[in-house]
Amino acid sequence: MRHKVILVLVDGLSARVAHGMGYLAALVAAGQGSHHRLACELPSLSRPLYECLLTGASPLQSGITHNGVSRLSTQISLFHLATRQGRRTAAAAYYWVSELYNVSPWQERHRFTHDDALPIQHGLFYWDDGYPDSHLLADAEALRTLHDPDFLLVHPMGVGDAGHRFGLDSPEYRNRARKMDALLAGVLPHWLAAGYQVVVTADHGMNSDRTHGGTLDEEQQVPLWLLGAAFDHGAPERAIPQTSLCGLLADLLGLEHDKAALPWLLAGEGR
Repeated sequence: MRHKVILVLVDGLSARVAHGMGYLAALVAAGQGSHHRLACELPSLSRPLYECLLTGASPLQSGITHNGVSRLSTQISLFHLATRQGRRTAAAAYYWVSELYNVSPWQERHRFTHDDALPIQHGLFYWDDGYPDSHLLADAEALRTLHDPDFLLVHPMGVGDAGHRFGLDSPEYRNRARKMDALLAGVLPHWLAAGYQVVVTADHGMNSDRTHGGTLDEEQQVPLWLLGAAFDHGAPERAIPQTSLCGLLADLLGLEHDKAALPWLLAGEGR
């Protein structure tokens, strides 16, 4: 099994506002996708959980235990696995992702990255939390159409930014989630038609104090949508460790790896 894969990491999207993602719900109802939820690792913070999702290592294992740990990862990420096995990689993402896997310390001149020797070969990175999600999706589409990556990370920040500004129980936060759903409705049909398997999830959620990091359900519980023919959309509800999503993506890409994985979420030969 070898597929092209897109991971959409919606920063700060709590499972509490997944009800606003109507387009994704329609895909699930039509049998074209499946919806799950999972508890993120602790602490429920961004940089540690970018590392968790992209390497399969918990924050305690990786040593990326808070947002101020600014250094290259010491783990083997999906980007490393893919490039070492002849796949193309790309990311439209917050600069911390570049800092974890390409170069640290990051500088603004690294915003545009095109270097086959790097783990993230093609990158468009931003550093302003208010960077519009619409622009980020356009960045991702540019990378996809120009470079045809086997693995593409798409990392919009708008939902998390709204949560930090207004809190979990605010119309602004809920409406930003709805806006993200509408933006995804504009690109997902093209991605699926091009043969990509798409995973949509979040690093962590949000609380009413306009932050996150702890063990509240609204901070830890995040949604997971699996879209594409490679998934078993009738798979029963089971506990999904956030540390196993890296292995799931590696299996979809057909990579050799030693990551924990989730074969029961895959259809047919992927089981």
